[in-house]
Amino acid sequence: MNARTEPSEAEPGATARPPLVRELLLVVGLFLVYKFGRQLVTGHTPEAYRNAGRVWDWERTLHLPGEDAVQSLLLHGDTLAHLANTYYATVHFPATVAFLVWLYLKRPVHYVWARRVLAALTGAALVLHLVFPLAPPRMLAAAGLVDTAKVYGPSVYGPPQTDTLSNQFAAMPSLHFAWALMVAIGLIVATRSKWRWLWLLHPLVTLVVIVGTANHYWMDAIVATALLGIALAVIQPPQRTVTTAGRAQEKLAPAESEENVLVGAVR
Repeated sequence: MNARTEPSEAEPGATARPPLVRELLLVVGLFLVYKFGRQLVTGHTPEAYRNAGRVWDWERTLHLPGEDAVQSLLLHGDTLAHLANTYYATVHFPATVAFLVWLYLKRPVHYVWARRVLAALTGAALVLHLVFPLAPPRMLAAAGLVDTAKVYGPSVYGPPQTDTLSNQFAAMPSLHFAWALMVAIGLIVATRSKWRWLWLLHPLVTLVVIVGTANHYWMDAIVATALLGIALAVIQPPQRTVTTAGRAQEKLAPAESEENVLVGAVR
């Protein structure tokens, strides 16, 4: 039987969903690793500030636009700054969870691919957080930026010395931006609507928010994009195979068994 490969379109009904309980455990595990793994680098405050100075100097050397240019747009009134802080605090996790749930229900093969990419991306980011602790620009005096969350609210962070729920010295790479970009790419790949490119507004707005609120440098987003690019190059999206009988099937490329999902995700 001859077969040919075409770009992915509609999800074939014959595609089996991975077991729900196992997927819940995997996804919850991914989020816990992200949430608590970042705290491995706590206690590196002096190094984090030194690295912040280096990143700031690198950006000036590369002639990147100043983060203050974005922040000034948000400081024209309290409302914009408050909305940006709210977006930063409330959209990141729910949007990613909604993305994975929708793929699981509607595009099972795309779900497996996206979950692998997110796992690999998050693992690589945590390693970088460990080897390169980085204070955000809101903590860098040389940046001269306003901590908009502290001034206008709402804030997801407490004082760094007493904040036991998050590591505020893990700015690079920005997983806020990396996950938002993966959500957009995943939905563009998994759907065929002519409007699907509008999903890129999500990472674009996220980029404006993370830079404008002084939670991240431009370099944090650049490194996040590079890591995601590597993950996408290694973990291929599904391909759609059309047989001579006219039946469409989707498969992951390269093909991997479900038992090897976690191994493949972190390689």
